[in-house]
Amino acid sequence: MTLTDLNIAGRGIGPNHAPYVIAEMSANHNGSIENAYKIIEHAKQAGADAVKLQTYTADTITLNSDSEEFQIRGGLWDGRTLYDLYQEASMPWDWHKLLFEHARKVGITIFSSPFDNTAIDLLEDLNAPAYKIASFEAIDHALIKYAASTGKPMIISTGMADEEEIGEAIAAARDGGCKELAILHCVSGYPAPAEDYNLRTIPDMIAKFGVVTGLSDHTLDNTTAIASVALGASIIEKHFTLDRSGGGPDDSFSLEPSEMAALCAGANTAWQALGKVDYGRKSSEQGNVKFRRSLYFVKDLKAGDVITADAVRSVRPGFGLAPKMLGTIVGQKVKKDVEYASPVTFDSVDSGDA
Repeated sequence: MTLTDLNIAGRGIGPNHAPYVIAEMSANHNGSIENAYKIIEHAKQAGADAVKLQTYTADTITLNSDSEEFQIRGGLWDGRTLYDLYQEASMPWDWHKLLFEHARKVGITIFSSPFDNTAIDLLEDLNAPAYKIASFEAIDHALIKYAASTGKPMIISTGMADEEEIGEAIAAARDGGCKELAILHCVSGYPAPAEDYNLRTIPDMIAKFGVVTGLSDHTLDNTTAIASVALGASIIEKHFTLDRSGGGPDDSFSLEPSEMAALCAGANTAWQALGKVDYGRKSSEQGNVKFRRSLYFVKDLKAGDVITADAVRSVRPGFGLAPKMLGTIVGQKVKKDVEYASPVTFDSVDSGDA
């Protein structure tokens, strides 16, 4: 299946390109624009392709209510209301222009996940190069269509969505006018155990939906993300922080700078290792061909002597005939005197059949 690549800020994204690594800032600015600046800088230094923001306010994403439906029970944010959590985690809208300018100065792509139409309008004013729809919003078809109407590339996370819902989200993006689309296999646990990821779903998603597919990874290390590359993931998204013990809402399940650098390097190595179907001899093997096994005389023989089974062995190095020729060689005569530890060659055996 031929997938339509994405192109975000001049960087191709798809099976024929190295994995596109997104450093998700989320709430890890912890209320400090200086932290946000540093996250952008460290993402660039680590080798990430992009840094991603989240654009919402508490009022655009939920309601200010402390009724039971709006309470979080269990997990990382147990006991908080949705409004309280998002009020702490949200990024002030007046930071966006400053952060976009800083990212462009640093030389890293920056875009965001919008959570309502007003967020898309803000990001359009900043000429955002792409839009990411978060897992919890993947069922909001109106939001998807509005983002798609910008004509920008889109990435949709699929955490909690079943096969039908993923298909509906893709259809909404296409209906809205999106031409360049990717989906991310995702488990919306914070953190999520590796065994929940079922990475074999990735090639199935590629086959079923026919779009560039990647991974939004909420595990605590890089193993799952790097393994996903071998199964066809073209995008890897990971939460990124300056300090995992920073105390912010998302810090505890985010990568620190050295870990992000290791992810970028490991994902690229995994992609390079995939290569193509190739049974030929590789460049790094050329010098070792001579050390393969071949047939050598292990006795001194005179011209005309019959080669017996105990006169020839398969040993290293590889300057003699291939070991598969042993059955043909035994019983033939030598054309000339041969010495112990000399290779068996066509020139030394008196047989046209050899």
